[in-house]
Amino acid sequence: MKTVQAVIFFIGAICTLSVDSVSTKLQCKLPAVDIPKDWITMVEPCTAKMREQVQEELQAALTYMAMGAHFSRDTVNRPGFAKMFFESASEERQHAIKIISYLLMRGELTSEVRKLIQNPMPLNESWESGLDALKDALKLEAHVTRKIRDIIIACENPSDDGKGFNDYHLVDYLSGEFLDEQYKGQKDLANKISNLGKMLENYGILGEFLFDKKLLSGELF
Repeated sequence: MKTVQAVIFFIGAICTLSVDSVSTKLQCKLPAVDIPKDWITMVEPCTAKMREQVQEELQAALTYMAMGAHFSRDTVNRPGFAKMFFESASEERQHAIKIISYLLMRGELTSEVRKLIQNPMPLNESWESGLDALKDALKLEAHVTRKIRDIIIACENPSDDGKGFNDYHLVDYLSGEFLDEQYKGQKDLANKISNLGKMLENYGILGEFLFDKKLLSGELF
């Protein structure tokens, strides 16, 4: 009991001990803390768009996961495509975590955390070919890139009268941490679409099989 009291004293909790005929319960409630708000400087619609981007990244992650699952099916059996798309799913999930971490750093996740994730669903569940999946992946990345650019536009809005707002830090973070990766990823997908298209033209369905083997071995970057 002394140990419990010491812990209670340390965390500053208000606790009551209730005893009934069945059990003894210790109920604790932390007191409300009045934290200054001066350090919270993100503004609307910038804050709202950053919260929405979490959903966009998770939807992209689930779409890539669906692609990976599709190409893992025994009736499709394209392990190279599956490997690439599962890796892409992990990257998109990490993007969502990065955005959540940024919102936490800026003091914008003190409430309504549950609204960040609204049951995201994959955009599709099956694809006719590896080429179709790559084209959908490029469209998906272009969509995510546009959404990130929308955030930058919303957060970089100075005005001559001095009433506008320019969140320099967030704009720099998104430009360096996200856009650079987005543009490189889009170029990589465009290259893969070009290469696979040429292989299909020259070798037919065998071209996809060979392309998949290159993906699996890591020979395509």
